[in-house]
Amino acid sequence: MSKMTRQQAVAALVDGVEQDLQATQSIHALLERQFQAALRHQGAELGALAAELTPALDAMDARRKQRVALVRALHGVDGTMSGFIAAQPEPGRAKLAAAWSELERLVVACKSATTRNGNLLAEQFTTMQRVLHDSDGTYAPR
Repeated sequence: MSKMTRQQAVAALVDGVEQDLQATQSIHALLERQFQAALRHQGAELGALAAELTPALDAMDARRKQRVALVRALHGVDGTMSGFIAAQPEPGRAKLAAAWSELERLVVACKSATTRNGNLLAEQFTTMQRVLHDSDGTYAPR
């Protein structure tokens, strides 16, 4: 990363939060579509959704890494986003605090949706394994 002025670093942090807020909303919608596709056993749709999710998540992770580096550069090794936000002047502080709070809420919702989707897919896989390889005779004629 090239050298930034303090003002550029602050602008990059604020812009990154806004980008992540938009991305997280899109990711949450994709996760909901993934759940519906899993319920309907739509393998092709699941593959297409994974192809959309992967770059979106990679981009978010890159912005997170940049955010951590910028906060530490501005506020020291122990710097945090809350400390960064608290140090911002008004009126920008309130807007940034609201965006950060919404981003945190959406990230929790995405994590919950990811866990739900993973559990559903694992349950479906386990069920199919039992059907295909059950040796206790569950599906044998009686």
